[in-house]
Amino acid sequence: MAALYIETFGCQMNEADSQEIAQRASAAGYAIVTRPEDAQVVLLNTCTVRDNAERRAYGRMNHFRALKSADPSVRIVVMGCLAEQDRDRMAKLAPHVDAIYGTKELRALGDRLERWREDFGEDPDLEAIEQRALLEPMGGTADGVIDAFSHLRAFVNVQRGCSYYCTFCIVPHVRGRFDHRPAAEIRAEVAEKIAAGAREVMLVGQTVNAWRDPVDGADFLALVRSVAALPGLERLSFISPHPKDFTEATIAGFAEVGALNPRVHLPMQSASDPVLRRMNRKYTRAQFDERVAWIARYLPNWAITTDIIVGFPGESDVDFESTLAYVRSGVFANAYSFIYSIRRGTPAANWEQVSRETAHERFERLIEAQNDASTAYHARKIGRIERCLVVGPSKKDPNRLTAKALDNVTVNAPMPPDYDAALYAREPWLDIEIVDAHVWGNSGSIRARAVRFPDRGSPVALPVLSLL
Repeated sequence: MAALYIETFGCQMNEADSQEIAQRASAAGYAIVTRPEDAQVVLLNTCTVRDNAERRAYGRMNHFRALKSADPSVRIVVMGCLAEQDRDRMAKLAPHVDAIYGTKELRALGDRLERWREDFGEDPDLEAIEQRALLEPMGGTADGVIDAFSHLRAFVNVQRGCSYYCTFCIVPHVRGRFDHRPAAEIRAEVAEKIAAGAREVMLVGQTVNAWRDPVDGADFLALVRSVAALPGLERLSFISPHPKDFTEATIAGFAEVGALNPRVHLPMQSASDPVLRRMNRKYTRAQFDERVAWIARYLPNWAITTDIIVGFPGESDVDFESTLAYVRSGVFANAYSFIYSIRRGTPAANWEQVSRETAHERFERLIEAQNDASTAYHARKIGRIERCLVVGPSKKDPNRLTAKALDNVTVNAPMPPDYDAALYAREPWLDIEIVDAHVWGNSGSIRARAVRFPDRGSPVALPVLSLL
């Protein structure tokens, strides 16, 4: 049977695209595998938002050259933002890549996979399999793999592109300007995901709350309300909004949508007005504070997470200290923090840069502050019973089960005695008593499981502790 391996770099938009390609390939007869050595088609879904992701992608492409040497029939495909930006350059730097697809070519990629499927036939090439088996393990994290739990969470794209042109961001150049999907089309896809067993649906957009229905102009709150009303929907979330596009009415309206998960991602980037102006973020520190205050007023139990860039061109000590103080205040349950990296084709790439030494020193201080804030946020959960959606066995410890709380916090618990993948996929909602807090999340003990989110849970026996 033909097999496809997918490896994804980047944001939830890329994850959604990988999920879509995996589903298209599976329908065409491919198995989705967890090791590149086992695949006839190896697909890299790339990101170019940061230099590290770009370098990793090119490194991975070169790593996969060994697969082609061992078995020339293997097809290597690159898709995503880096493919859009570097199409010609990539063909020269990685000539062993068989096909390159940009961000707007998912349909064409799916068609290509269907055509290739006929080339592989049904009988395995034993000699090629033996040659690939001689390779050193290539590692990597597979995406799009269909397992007992993969259907429980679904991504649905509501828009592509962005029209805001932050001076550090390459996205409008590689994904284009706003292209909003009609609400009816979005609802139809969400309904399909629910019918396939999704318990949680995430609406995904580069600037998701800027969405407008191209048919009637309806806003993002209207979309959330209409999706939440779909029969069978249990939980709804969204990523990634822009502070500029949140109004008080929108945030107040979220409080009336019971299916929404209690977490909002509010990318701050910096707490300094001079830096925000240079970034072209289109809001001030005071306006960001206003959004935080609205969330506290209307959504007091919601977690706020954020993005922060350290070492942006022109960032002074005073600018950074403002951001550091904001993080130390404990506003954010979690922060995705990055050292600024030059992106070819963006205005900030041409400006005088903060030294790497200064940027790294600031970054370490920021991470320490947010780690303290995240641990404190997680510590407030100790003693509670949290309803969480199962993810599956922990990748780091097969004796533990991983789940996600409604605020997206990772929760690990000892594997229950009655664990069976099929059973826990049918009854995926876990009531977990939180017993400890960590920087990364919580650990606890599974007390019950349920079929549907509103259901009362059935008790789960506690693991037997060995005293030997």
